[in-house]
Amino acid sequence: MTTQTQASAEAALDEIKTVTAMVLPEPPAAAPTLTGAEPAVAEEIRRRIAELDIRDSGSIVHFGARAQNELQEISQAMLADVKNKDVGPAGESLRDIVTTIRGFSVSELDVRRERSWWEKLLGRTAPFAKFVANYEKVQSQIDRISSDLDGHQHRLLKDIKSLDVLYERTLNFYDELALYIAAGEEKLAQIDRDEIPAKAAAVEAAPENDKVMAAQELRDLRSARDDLERRVHDLKLTRQVTMQSLPSIRLVQENDKSLVTKINSTLVNTVPLWETQLAQAVTIQRSAEAARAVKDANDLTNDLLTANAKNLRQANAQIRTQIERGVFDIEAVRTANAELISTIEDSLRIADEGRTRRAAAEEDLKVMETELRKSLSSASARPANPAPATAGRSATP
Repeated sequence: MTTQTQASAEAALDEIKTVTAMVLPEPPAAAPTLTGAEPAVAEEIRRRIAELDIRDSGSIVHFGARAQNELQEISQAMLADVKNKDVGPAGESLRDIVTTIRGFSVSELDVRRERSWWEKLLGRTAPFAKFVANYEKVQSQIDRISSDLDGHQHRLLKDIKSLDVLYERTLNFYDELALYIAAGEEKLAQIDRDEIPAKAAAVEAAPENDKVMAAQELRDLRSARDDLERRVHDLKLTRQVTMQSLPSIRLVQENDKSLVTKINSTLVNTVPLWETQLAQAVTIQRSAEAARAVKDANDLTNDLLTANAKNLRQANAQIRTQIERGVFDIEAVRTANAELISTIEDSLRIADEGRTRRAAAEEDLKVMETELRKSLSSASARPANPAPATAGRSATP
């Protein structure tokens, strides 16, 4: 709700208290009579009796009509005012603001909620960003509806004041009708008591030539008396309807008073409370988001500490193992010694095998040398011209 709307609602509070505290007067229980009325009221009744001219039918027809003019003027002014202004039902605005608040989904307050694959596919904002956007939308709707409610409040106050005037004028009209009814009844009694008997006696005493005219005057008097009686009866019916309209006006006015009080309470108390709660919701979610960030940082710190401790243990074990090792591992020395011994033994074996092969080769060389000498000796002992070959092979010497 804007500051201007709130200030306007608070300023109207005193006026609402004044309007709702006003007590409308009750109509009198009984209609006055000329004989039992107070002197001032009796004088008013005589003034209205003076308006009647029994010989003028127009005065009978319009008897009491003057009392309606002022009431019609205020009624027509109220109707014109209603036609000229755009009056939206204030109850609808109240329902709209409740619907707006209820439409603010509480499930969207959970900033830890992961976006669904559909939301990610459509590129929808994160839950907290969407929540803030919805808050701003709801805030603008509250401002708009609050402004409408403030307008309804001022119009209802104006209507209540107009209804006060209408009730007062209607009550005056009711009292005025009572005066006209009392005047009409007094006039009827006067006609029945004085004028009709006097006119009937005049008809009886009139000469024969004038009896017809005198009788006609008597009939006209009686006809006028009957018209006045009907007019008084209509005034009585009008007074009864007017008496019924007074509680109707009060009922409408009380409903308007209740509604304007509810609107003012909504603007002054309820809407600021809603806005406070919404603001708190945003602050709480921001705090929750900050707490989540702190938690993530703490979790990361703990993870780093744990991982570093594990890495330190592993590195320390490796380092200490290497520190505590000798220059050469005993196993490596043992393996190298065994390999060295095997190498020496292999060398001795190969050397022995070489000597054996060399000795055997020397013997072979001696045999080959002997054979070679023998061959050479045999070649030098052969003749220069050997004999031709015979059919048979000669024996070797």
